[in-house]
Amino acid sequence: MAVPKSRTSKSKKKMRRAQNFKLEVPALSVCTKCGEAKLPHRVCKKCGTYNNIEVIKVEQ
Repeated sequence: MAVPKSRTSKSKKKMRRAQNFKLEVPALSVCTKCGEAKLPHRVCKKCGTYNNIEVIKVEQ
């Protein structure tokens, strides 16, 4: 049977477990029409275009 040679410290154990809870920053792309940052493959919230086609009428 595998038996650990020494006890794992609290800090080592917590550092190992902390890797599962890292937050990831969402990838952003630039709108080709207005230049605003937006999520890729989504309609731009500022101008309402997707793939240079106006999908949503946005009131300015």
